[in-house]
Amino acid sequence: MDCCVCTTMPLILRPPRNTICGACYEGARNMINMMNNLQSEKAKAKAITNNTNTSQPSKPNTSKTIDDCIRWCSEFIDMFNQQKEDLAFMRGFVIAFKEQIHTDILVNPGTNGPPIPAHKFVLATRSEMLKNMLECDDCNSSPNNTITIPDLNHEELESLLEFLYSGTLTTETLEKHVYTLSRAADKYIIPHLLKHCERHLLSSLNISNALETLDIADSCSNHNLKETTLNFLVKNFEHVVSSTKFEAFVHRNPHLTVQLVTRAFANSAK
Repeated sequence: MDCCVCTTMPLILRPPRNTICGACYEGARNMINMMNNLQSEKAKAKAITNNTNTSQPSKPNTSKTIDDCIRWCSEFIDMFNQQKEDLAFMRGFVIAFKEQIHTDILVNPGTNGPPIPAHKFVLATRSEMLKNMLECDDCNSSPNNTITIPDLNHEELESLLEFLYSGTLTTETLEKHVYTLSRAADKYIIPHLLKHCERHLLSSLNISNALETLDIADSCSNHNLKETTLNFLVKNFEHVVSSTKFEAFVHRNPHLTVQLVTRAFANSAK
């Protein structure tokens, strides 16, 4: 059925204005219901505030509701476009990093990989720990103006620096380095990166990676991630204890094993 809302036909060939397809009709109805509910909630809240619980909220004006909905959609689109512009503006820092424009510090990985040029002001503003490292006497007296991140190899260090400049990482990068980056975010006090890694770990949590995720959550003192992972492991306890990773996990993390087994037994006793 042709629709006057979602059609791609030229204006002169469009169907009459009262012709609407099922999808657009449902979308419009849902938006009107949403605004009606919002208006009702506002009316109820106002009635409670004025101690007039006996009075009934007036029925919302449908035309006004549609106008409010259109205005809300317009504001949302403006906000979305503003965010796109802000992100485009921030990409200038990424370009400066990628093209090594006016870099003033060399960051060495823990292995023998090549150093990565960076900017002191970016490192200092993103991490309090890195700021302290840049201000220490060893860094200031270094003839090559370098610092070393001993926990990361070259590829991991490059991913960390990329996040400091852009505030995001690709899914492929997170899948490959999420555990190392989580520990680095915790050690160098980068809360935004720690939250970024937490979201990825929660969204990708499964039986094959849950033990490693629990280990990371505990070492980074991430309570939310730890509790979610423990609950997941308890629900899948039989599959977990029969996996090849469990024995190694027991030797590596006896305290976490005690917590997991205790919670599993408590859950089975309910």
